[in-house]
Amino acid sequence: MMSRFTCILMATLLGISVPAMAATYKLDPLHTNARFTLDHFATSSNVGGFYNLEGELQYDAKAKTGAVDITLPLAKLDTGRSEFTQHLQSKAFFNAAQYPSLRFVSQNWIFDKNGKVRALRGQLTMVGQTHPVVLRATKFNCYKSPMTQSQVCGGDFEAVIDRTQWGINEYVPVMPASRYVKLNIQVEAAKQ
Repeated sequence: MMSRFTCILMATLLGISVPAMAATYKLDPLHTNARFTLDHFATSSNVGGFYNLEGELQYDAKAKTGAVDITLPLAKLDTGRSEFTQHLQSKAFFNAAQYPSLRFVSQNWIFDKNGKVRALRGQLTMVGQTHPVVLRATKFNCYKSPMTQSQVCGGDFEAVIDRTQWGINEYVPVMPASRYVKLNIQVEAAKQ
C-alpha cells in the first residue's frame, strides 16, 4: 500500500493535480457552546444553553470548504434553574431518557466572493428527527493562539428554528410564539 507522500510524489511527477485537503480542528470546549431563547407568553424570554461541547471541524480557506460535526448531550443542558432544566429534559420536550443528545452536522459552507464564511447548511437531529438548518455566520476568523501556539478557527452563528418541525409541540397552543427558537452558537477549534 502506497503512503500519502508516495501518492503525492507520483502525482506531481505525472503532472496530476492533487486536491487540497481540509485541515482537521478539534472543538475547544471552553469556547464552544449553543444557547437558545424562546418566547414566554409574549412577556419575557426563556433561555438556556449547552456548554463545554466537543466535536470536530474541517476547514480549507483556499478551497472554500468546511464541515462541522457537534454533539450536544442533554446532560450538559443548563438553564440556570434546575427545575426548568429538568422540565426541558422531560418527555414533553427533549425526552432525554430516550434521546440523550442533539447533533448538528454540516458539510455545505457558504462563502462570499472574498472567501469569508457566511453560513453553514446542515442537518439538526433532535428527538429522533433530522431536519435542515442554516446557521448564519455573524463572524468567522482564524488566528494563532498565543497560549497553545496552534491555529484556531471559529465563529458565531445564529438561526431561528420552528421546534414543531421536530414534533416538540408542548405549550404551543397557549404560547404560539414559543414555537420559534432563536439559536446562538459559538465555536472555536484548534488545528490538529
